Amino acid sequence: MPGPAESDIRRDLAAAYRLAAARGWDDTVWTHISASVPGVPGRYLINRFGLRFREITPESLVMVDVDGRVADGSGAPVNPSGFSIHGCIHAARPDAACVLHLHTLWGQTLAAIPEGLLPCSQPAMRLFRRLGRHAYGGLAFASDEQRRLVAALGDLDGLILENHGILTVGRTVAEAFVLMMLVERAAQVQIAAMAATGGRPLVVPDAVAEATYRQWIGDGATPEGADEWPALLRSLDDPASPNP
Repeated sequence: MPGPAESDIRRDLAAAYRLAAARGWDDTVWTHISASVPGVPGRYLINRFGLRFREITPESLVMVDVDGRVADGSGAPVNPSGFSIHGCIHAARPDAACVLHLHTLWGQTLAAIPEGLLPCSQPAMRLFRRLGRHAYGGLAFASDEQRRLVAALGDLDGLILENHGILTVGRTVAEAFVLMMLVERAAQVQIAAMAATGGRPLVVPDAVAEATYRQWIGDGATPEGADEWPALLRSLDDPASPNP
């Protein structure tokens, strides 16, 4: 079965930016979502620096290589921190077709909690043992910081970037986006539960969390987001939707 065309990836990636903007997930011009270009190893698409998430279109996405060099002849500006983080992950994880890194309020709050993500909600159980942790070491420009980032991610589905934010990866744009949705919801529930219980939310045993994760994921052959993504795309065309 043929894989997606570049036009499909551009559409999905631009949609992910718009959906993130609708949720208030952007940080003016400072965070990024990237996606590999099908059939062109070492090339990926990322936002043109200076645009807000809600301004991103399929045509405005910039093609760069894993070293952050603009590879489409446009000469468009790209943010060095964007390709520093995204480039090293795309280079190390060819299966990570999409890399999503955000500085959301809930994600940054979770990243400041020593306990990390606890299995105290179904979204958290769906993510059980799928997120690593990466200790803060300053802006991710240096090669040694990139190596630490790649090592912390390993073959996991994302990272809690301590004192920084959240990163998720996916085999598709939909997968990376829906995983980020799960982190956001799990963080909100956990932080509210910790506030309501003096820091002692009700957590399930690891065996229950593991079993719940297995129920969600099945054999793992179908990327996360396959069920949710069509509905999310439709929501972009619905002006009445308060939170597409």
